[in-house]
Amino acid sequence: MITTQNLTKKYGSQLVLNIESLDIPKGQSFGLVGNNGAGKTTFFSLLLDLIQPTTGRVENNGIQINTSEDWKPFTSAFIDESFLIGYLTPEEYFYFIGDLRGRNKADVDKLLASFENFFHGEILGQKKYLRDLSKGNQKKAGIVASFIGNPEVVILDEPFANLDPTTQIRLKAIIRELAAKEGVTVLISSHDLAHVTEVCERIVVLNKGEIVKDIQTSTETLQELETFFGG
Repeated sequence: MITTQNLTKKYGSQLVLNIESLDIPKGQSFGLVGNNGAGKTTFFSLLLDLIQPTTGRVENNGIQINTSEDWKPFTSAFIDESFLIGYLTPEEYFYFIGDLRGRNKADVDKLLASFENFFHGEILGQKKYLRDLSKGNQKKAGIVASFIGNPEVVILDEPFANLDPTTQIRLKAIIRELAAKEGVTVLISSHDLAHVTEVCERIVVLNKGEIVKDIQTSTETLQELETFFGG
């Protein structure tokens, strides 16, 4: 589904990402972990054509990302609050995204109803702009918006940050269901090793822009990651 070849990114003389090759098959729940500055957000930004690679290429379902936009209809993401439109209410934002994805209000309302427990009564009907919501509630809105239109690829950067424990548990169930039942390719970066181990069947560790581990998740994975990061 997603493939990279000789992918690098430099800022000036600093090499921040250097991935010779990486293949992520369709339907895989893929986790990306690493310390600050490891290159996680850079990698996701390249996948979304937010920045240009210095060398190499990224393909999504056979489409080279930086030469065509044909991958966009089946790909969605929530990276941070900059993906939101702060002067809209959550409802206005969801309908706007739905319109972009070819979904009418009834379609969007049906999807939103399925996330009632996830919203926990704090998103819809509050008569607040997105910019006035808490960081956690902004994240909830952004994550659910990324599910509108039945995307085949969903990219989430630090989805568990700023969420309360109940919401984290619900989000883990949502992610597992997406990958298992819908065949969606889910890419997640996280600093929370336990969460990413629970929801991802494969975990790649980045260190200084390079892949240092590529693990198929097992009962030993969390301990292996803790040992690695514990030095």
